[in-house]
Amino acid sequence: MRRFMLGAIAVMTAAAHAQQPASVYAAGSLRVPLTAIAAEFEKETGQPVKLTFGASGLLRDRIAGGELADVLASANMAHPQALVQRGWSAAVVPFARNELCALAQPRVEASSTNILAVLLDPQWKLGTSTPKADPSGDYAWEVFHRADAVKPGSFAALSAKAKQLTGGPQSPPAPADRSVYAMLVVNGDADVFLTYCTNAQQAVAEAPSLVRVRLPEELRVGAVYGLAVRKDAPATARAFADHLVSPKGQARLAAFGFAPP
Repeated sequence: MRRFMLGAIAVMTAAAHAQQPASVYAAGSLRVPLTAIAAEFEKETGQPVKLTFGASGLLRDRIAGGELADVLASANMAHPQALVQRGWSAAVVPFARNELCALAQPRVEASSTNILAVLLDPQWKLGTSTPKADPSGDYAWEVFHRADAVKPGSFAALSAKAKQLTGGPQSPPAPADRSVYAMLVVNGDADVFLTYCTNAQQAVAEAPSLVRVRLPEELRVGAVYGLAVRKDAPATARAFADHLVSPKGQARLAAFGFAPP
């Protein structure tokens, strides 16, 4: 896997910048694992990391608008690639994979075999994130397109009924100390929410009555996460990016349900 630093020179440079925090902008779905990984990195190296979480598309826009970030860890490859095209970074490296699952209230009785019927059922409120601003919303719309191939008319029905509850410019900020998806489903804002399987896993751990449903093969949509580092970022930031793609960083991501790139 690609490295962002080179040998002893990089180590010496990292030491010289030991007190300069790495400013890492990261997808909200990475909040739990990256918080743990950053804490381990700081303990091992003494180099500080400042984490900022949000919808990847909105983070891209903030960086393009002039905010100073050193690293973008996005839930897709397109948003960091857009920054490469602007000259902000030299390359995008895939560093993790995820996929979409459904998070449901137990009364919905959702399963992999009936999930399309559940999503289409007008009695159940369907929640998603916001397309274009948040890759999770884009992936949900891809699920709707796949559903249309299974049952014609599904895209129109699903895209019309979906409530875009997270990840948009006007969405309330996600709480830092709990799963926003568990909160929205438990509170009844949505009966079923299409979100990343890792998010659904965290939501069920917080609210065990909820049900995590893996989508059937014909509806399944994967997500490839992309990592980009600002061209003139401090060595601390490049060291953190290297840590994230290292076997140790990958093992920590796997522990939270992410697959390798």
